[in-house]
Amino acid sequence: MFRHRGERRTFLHNPRLASILSLIAGIVNITGLLAVSTLTTNVTGHFAYFTDNLLQHNYAVAVEFLFFILSFLAGAFLSNFLIEIFSRKMSAMAHLFPMMIEILILTLVGTFGERSLLSDVHGELIDCSLLFAMGLQNSLVTKVSHSVVRTTHLTGLFTDLGIELSQIFFYRKATELKKLSRSIYLKLAIIGFFFFGCLGGGYIFKMIELKTLFIASGLLVVALLYDNVRIRFHMLRRKIQSM
Repeated sequence: MFRHRGERRTFLHNPRLASILSLIAGIVNITGLLAVSTLTTNVTGHFAYFTDNLLQHNYAVAVEFLFFILSFLAGAFLSNFLIEIFSRKMSAMAHLFPMMIEILILTLVGTFGERSLLSDVHGELIDCSLLFAMGLQNSLVTKVSHSVVRTTHLTGLFTDLGIELSQIFFYRKATELKKLSRSIYLKLAIIGFFFFGCLGGGYIFKMIELKTLFIASGLLVVALLYDNVRIRFHMLRRKIQSM
């Protein structure tokens, strides 16, 4: 689901990709909110807070929100930068590098985050780290799916879903309805798994707090292993068939 691009990428690759990464985004989002009272999967609200504090001359707080915005941007930049570099030499493995960085960030925050919450500065570092990780993820999934899938921000998804649901009343051709139903299914999968990630992550946070991020990083490892095992299975099957 990560390796296939262009004509080699089928419809089924995107729901698989969307489901697991949306689940991870939901877990990270609720964990960030409960731990440091910050939404860590998008920057829309942070822009509003940044502007509000700027107008009220609360420059220190405004700068804090600016760092949140720039952290997400930096994550998105680094993710695509790494993919572009490594896709020229090892295209099948280019996605691995941003994912490994995300796994490392989530694991480190889950490991050392509890002690860091004793300091406001460290709390802001957690905010920036999680926003950076979600910037990495959103850029990765956008790049791999050719902008079909985004897993960390639902505003655009609900807008597109509303448009497509209204189009059901006007589309009549079978090919149009098939394409439309697939697009609706994909968006519902993203929204649904994001919701379950938030819900499940919220319950788990009550028991293990920031260590909930271990589950998110573990799911990323599972996604990488699944993709690798699946590719090796198909290669082995083709080799056997060619014998």
